[in-house]
Amino acid sequence: TRQAERYRVGRVLLAGDAAHIHPPTGGQGLNLGVQDAFNLGWKLAAEVNGWAPEGLLDSYHAERHPVGARVLDNTRAQITLLGTDPGATALRELLSKLMDFEEVNRYVTGMITAVGVRYDFGQGHELLGGRMRDVGLKRGRLYELMHAGRGLLLDQTGRLSVAGWADRVDHVVDVSEELDAPAVLLRPDGHVAWVGEDQRDLVGRLPEWFGTAVG
Repeated sequence: TRQAERYRVGRVLLAGDAAHIHPPTGGQGLNLGVQDAFNLGWKLAAEVNGWAPEGLLDSYHAERHPVGARVLDNTRAQITLLGTDPGATALRELLSKLMDFEEVNRYVTGMITAVGVRYDFGQGHELLGGRMRDVGLKRGRLYELMHAGRGLLLDQTGRLSVAGWADRVDHVVDVSEELDAPAVLLRPDGHVAWVGEDQRDLVGRLPEWFGTAVG
């Protein structure tokens, strides 16, 4: 197992197996590479289309490198568990018993599948920085609205606006019984960039990920 020290050097960006190499256990390297692509793809598109805020491409390394390091630690632990010595056997038996606890099972499953990846976007709502799960809306499913690869404001209040960013962010007024938040701003990779209901607060956060307003 190994990992590149930097995921970006000037115009060169590394992703997938070029950035990190893992044993095939659980397909974690593949999952990690797909996540790299989701994180990097929309940021490159923002640069090409001329609306990327300063430092957006640098955020790729800042967000993805720590995730890759954690997965490397996880795969090393799994390799240890596959050993044939008495210590590895004892660890497997202990883990098997611990997996009977729901919280442990959920944690280990999330660690292997990487669905619980959360980026550090500061303090705030529990959804902030995490990847938004698919939820049902009155007019379909949330993930169906994200196929265009744009930002998305899911507004349950009907009082917010993304005027100035409409060429980069879709504004959907809809409600979900599964979402305990007045409104969420999603990056194109599905991570929650903002949660709230205050228009001024929203306008203060939009430039961080979607650049300067137009008009």
